[in-house]
Amino acid sequence: MPWTRRPLAALAVCALLLFWSAGCGTSDAGERTHGRSPAPVGRLLDVTDDAGRPYREVDAEHAPEVDIEIQPDTSGAGWDVRLSVHGFGFSPAGARAEAVSGRGFARLFVDGRPVAELRSGEHRLDAGLVPRGTHQVTARLYADDGTGWAVDGEPVECTADITASGAEPTAAATGPGGTPDDDGRAS
Repeated sequence: MPWTRRPLAALAVCALLLFWSAGCGTSDAGERTHGRSPAPVGRLLDVTDDAGRPYREVDAEHAPEVDIEIQPDTSGAGWDVRLSVHGFGFSPAGARAEAVSGRGFARLFVDGRPVAELRSGEHRLDAGLVPRGTHQVTARLYADDGTGWAVDGEPVECTADITASGAEPTAAATGPGGTPDDDGRAS
């Protein structure tokens, strides 16, 4: 009767293979995602930042948040910038250029001009980037693929006003043609 056991064993193996493979076809159960979602995160908007990078819309419930705090550094030669993030983690330099929910980097802007890309929540802003007067410093969150995180069409960012009372920077400011204006300031 050994011949009857072999077909039953073969039938049992086939049934197990069919059962096991049922979860492999079109679902993502068998895909290796290394902890990342295989589906795109959010949706790309037609709106872009000043550098032409599109924004990636996510719903407010799952959106990252950022707060900014700026204090003069102890040496008086710059500013200590501290970002507090919620629902967001900084990716290391060299991270894969893809949008992963709640991951990425921050760009720091002074008066709308990009000055730094941050991969952590702390940065020292050189005083030379903040001449005498009142300025707006903005931290904006981006995904690793360079798209800006957005909610309701608005970038996920935070802005703080700072006032520098020190001396003007020593470099002469230039006008649109690359030459100093009559009073030495940019026009």
